[in-house]
Amino acid sequence: MTNESAQAVFTELLKARHSCRGFLPDQVPRDTIAKIVQTAQNVPSWCNSQPWQLAIASGKTTDRFRKAMTAAATNEPAKPNFDFPRQYAGIYKERRSATGWQLYDCVGVMKGDRAGSARQMMRNFALFDAPHVAIVTSEADLGTYGVLDCGAFVTAFTLAAQAHGVATIAQAALAGQAASIRSFFALPDNRPVVCGISFGYEDFDHPANQFRTERADPADVISWY
Repeated sequence: MTNESAQAVFTELLKARHSCRGFLPDQVPRDTIAKIVQTAQNVPSWCNSQPWQLAIASGKTTDRFRKAMTAAATNEPAKPNFDFPRQYAGIYKERRSATGWQLYDCVGVMKGDRAGSARQMMRNFALFDAPHVAIVTSEADLGTYGVLDCGAFVTAFTLAAQAHGVATIAQAALAGQAASIRSFFALPDNRPVVCGISFGYEDFDHPANQFRTERADPADVISWY
């Protein structure tokens, strides 16, 4: 493959990937999941520490997990292992709001419908009906840089999945129920929860999958010196 064709394939892969919020019930073959993880393993990490570990659920385990997460989110306040953002201000608030309203428009949640927005938020904990979820944990001793490395892995996982025709959504919301996740999967205390990745085959007709978010122009993110 030439550099030009490789660049074109990678660019199209990036553009095709999106956060899927409606999945089909079909299971992804385990060997396909293993290939996705093997590909994602090629991302760089600090001193090649590769701090990410995955707890992957399938089948009835996924169903039990989504019920456990829904119950936890209903009854327990969010308490993530890593602090959520203090606030979204300026352009970050604008981008967050734009994404939210695009989603609400597609699923029929009107402005001011707090019950409707709450129901949509709870869809996170039902994993958007995905047949699989991967819980990403780091190593506590590696601190911020372990989490940074895990972020690189999450990006690679979603792109590798896209290349295999598997849709994904990375979910920070799940990390808010870190204690319940740790209990469900019997995770050791030295493995803080970074996020979850729900994945499976996309339901292309689902209303929540009918929009795409925009990206900033390079001129908005580069300062040349």
